[in-house]
This record gives sequence, C-alpha cells and structure tokens, in this order.
Amino acid sequence: MNLKEKLQNVMERAVENCEVAGVSLLAEKNGAEICYCQAGMAERETGRAMERDTILRLYSQSKPVTAAAAMILMERGLLDLGQPVSDFLPAFAGQSYYAENEGIGAEAAGGLKKESAERADGVRAQIRPVMRPMRVYDLLRMTSGLVYPDETTAAGREAGEVFAEIDRRLFSKEAMTTKEVAERIAACTLAFEPGSSWRYGTSADVLGAVIEAASGERFGAFLEKEIFGPLGMKDTAFWVPPKKQSRLAATYETVLENGKNTLVRYEGHNLAICNRMENPPAFESGGAGLASTLDDYMRFARMLLQGGELDGVRILKPATVRYMTGPELMENQQSAFNYWIGLEGFSYGNLMRICHKPSRSVFFAGKGEYGWDGWLGTYFANFPEEKMTILMGIQKKDAGTFALTRKLRNLVLAEVV
Repeated sequence: MNLKEKLQNVMERAVENCEVAGVSLLAEKNGAEICYCQAGMAERETGRAMERDTILRLYSQSKPVTAAAAMILMERGLLDLGQPVSDFLPAFAGQSYYAENEGIGAEAAGGLKKESAERADGVRAQIRPVMRPMRVYDLLRMTSGLVYPDETTAAGREAGEVFAEIDRRLFSKEAMTTKEVAERIAACTLAFEPGSSWRYGTSADVLGAVIEAASGERFGAFLEKEIFGPLGMKDTAFWVPPKKQSRLAATYETVLENGKNTLVRYEGHNLAICNRMENPPAFESGGAGLASTLDDYMRFARMLLQGGELDGVRILKPATVRYMTGPELMENQQSAFNYWIGLEGFSYGNLMRICHKPSRSVFFAGKGEYGWDGWLGTYFANFPEEKMTILMGIQKKDAGTFALTRKLRNLVLAEVV
C-alpha cells in the first residue's frame, strides 16, 4: 500500500466515524508534490465535497503570516522588536498584572489550573504595576501576559468581557477596528508581568495593530501588498467575497448521541471572526482572522522554506527567515510552555512552535521543524532539514492538533523522511 492509499484509508475512517466532516492534506518535498488527498464533505447538507480549492478559516494558522509581516517591517528599520508596545499604541503604557501568578507555570500555560482575582477566603489578589513594559518581541513570543477569554482565570474573564463587546458590535456600524480592539485589550490586567512567563493569548491581534501603526497602512492592505499579492495567494484574505462563498467550507462539531459520534453544524463567531466571512471586517485579527486554501498557504510555506523567496519574488531575506524560524523561549518562559500537552520537545517564538528536541515529541518530528495550527483543525508544518511541508485542511470546532492530525503527519514522515 502506497502513502496516498494509507492516508486515504485513515481519512475515510475518520469521516465514517464522524471525527470530521471533511479533511484534506497536501505535502511537498524539495519543491515537488509528494501527495494530495481528500475525504468527506466541505458541506454535508448540500453534499459538497472537500476539494483542493476549498476555502478554509485558518484561525490561529493566521499567526505565522502576522509574524512574517512583522519581520518585513523589522528588515526595513520600521519596527524594533525591543521597543515598548506603547511606542506604537499609547494605551499600553502603565499596565498592571496579577501578582498572584508570579512563578506559577501552570496558570501561565493557559488555565490548566485555576487562578482567581479573588481567593477562596474572599481576599482579592494583588494587582501590581508592571516594572518592565511589554515589548514588541513579547507579542511574538506570547510572553506579553495577554490572554484569550477564559472563565477559569481572572485575566481570562477580563479578556472575555472585551470579546463580548466586540461580538455585540460585530455587525453594527460601530464595529471595533483592529486598533480599537488592541486598545480595549490594553485596558485588561495582564496575567503576569511581561517576560516573566508564557501564555497563549491575544498577542498576535495586538501585533496586527502595531503593524498598522508602524507601516501607516491597514493591516489587511499591508498583507495584500507585501505578502499575498507578490506570492500569488489569490484566495487568502480576511473575508470571502460573494463569488468565492460557494468554496467556503462549513464548520462542524462532533457530539455524542446515543453512544455514537454525530456531526452538528457550527455557525458561531468565535474570537470575533464572522463565521460566513461575507464582508471585509473592521477588526482584522492577526491571531485568527484569515481564510485561505491549501495551495495558497503552500506558497507562503514554500517561500519560508526557500529562504524568503518564491518564483523570483523575495519577501524576506535569508537571515530574516533564519531569525523568524529559529527562536527558543527562556527557561522561565519554557517552563510554562511545557504544560502544553502534545508539544513536548518544542519551544515557541515568532508565533510558531519550533522543535528543538524531536526525541521528546509524541509524534514523529524533525529538528528545527516549525509551524502552527488553527482552532478548526488547519495545520502547517515546515521541515527545513528535509525540505518538506505538510498542510492539512479541517473545519471542526475545537480541533487544533488532535489525534487525526498526528496520525496523518506520522504516515507522511514515516514514509518520506
């Protein structure tokens, strides 16, 4: 049985078991396609199959693109990663943080244990002013203290209030802009003092506003001019126009009914991203807002793998790509990141995971591999030593990197590396 047959079998079994409605995978090595496979439906209600040109909501797989945009400005001398974020967004001056989090790795890793602004005895947690300002590189490393909405943590509840307000205004004439979202996030108490720990959160959304301030352009316009247009990524944007709506995949969630998995359509607007993506959004989310196709994203991945150039078009210089794809957290930050189950052997930086110790990984991994995934199951991994890329397309609520993702990438790596 060849690689494509093995992948097809695993994919079709996942569809039959209602693990996903549809799934696709595209892999390249040395600039040549290894395989493309697809199974299941992009929209079950109409019988529309998952196809190679199906448009996918990237959610957090938007983050590496945002990091690349920051690298472009860094190359041009328009952005110094050591600058305070407040130099670009004054609302970030004079922040405070929850002091009870100091030295606590698990809470910093994203609420795997509980923190609270109020202890069980009713005494409120101490809030202190930051001694060191949040810097731009804290946004790229997720060491900023900014968090996503989370009901189990005090900082997460504050973030939740911001996103609830964004949602209330999402379809109104007063919809929040990228800058306004960042300014509202700035008013939240940080989970920890910048640089003292690590936690996954809204850093990339704030970085989008920083990029606007540094470039003098709207974030989406900058991405189109500097990355999508030059690379020929014709289906990548913060929205999906009417003529392309028929290619946008539907989103589903797996629920248990009578002891069996079933799929239910999901139409929520998670993290202020309109599910249908029908109109250009006021808030262009650097952390979650892009839609794309496997072939479009492959052009971005291939550009990075080839040292910043694709088909004669240079986006980044080789030294910049090496910097972007080779960071490692400091010890105090890494100890918090290590609570992320499934990313053993990896570190984090420039809005991506980076593998430093493949022997610790729970799946086949390559030293120096980097990439990220999305909330709905899209997946990106570049392997510099092997000159290889793996991309996956899934639109399942709360998927991220899950069992199917690991099974498929293991099959590719076992066969090809």
